[in-house]
Amino acid sequence: MPDAKKNLRSEARARRTTLTDPGFAQGIAVFAGDLGIASGAIVAGYHPFRDEADPRGLMAALSARGHRLALPCIVAAHAALVFRAWNAGDSLHPNTYGIAEPLAHAVEVVPDAVLVPLLAFDASGHRLGYGGGYYDRTFERLPRMRLIGIAYSGQEMPAVPREAHDHRLDLIVTENGVRRFHHT
Repeated sequence: MPDAKKNLRSEARARRTTLTDPGFAQGIAVFAGDLGIASGAIVAGYHPFRDEADPRGLMAALSARGHRLALPCIVAAHAALVFRAWNAGDSLHPNTYGIAEPLAHAVEVVPDAVLVPLLAFDASGHRLGYGGGYYDRTFERLPRMRLIGIAYSGQEMPAVPREAHDHRLDLIVTENGVRRFHHT
């Protein structure tokens, strides 16, 4: 299965580069009230890297609705992510991969919901990540978090290969709206 995922990652990366849309971030902001996130909940987003679907418009709308925001931070290789409080305008620095994250002195928080970047997703809510396992280790450690994928609708694939450690999304937000996945 690792080879199947590796090949699919290459295909999904190439596909995503054709889907970028400068209006995406503001376009999905209108769905902030459709996510079913409890009032006052902490929502972790991410700072988009390369051609990832940009969640910042949605994050701004969630902040305007009274949600506190956080961003993920890598503290060690092969470890779960930690989340640090973040507000628009706070200083960020690049991590090992060049992804912007809050400074080390920012307060560590446990989010109620996480906006998740991805390479691909399927109709069952399975996601294809980058292969580092950071998000899956985090979801294992904090299983009550609501997992919300952020993607272009064109990132959907018929099926995403999955392994026992892979966690499914609760929702996906694309430019076409919010889709809920029912887990049995």
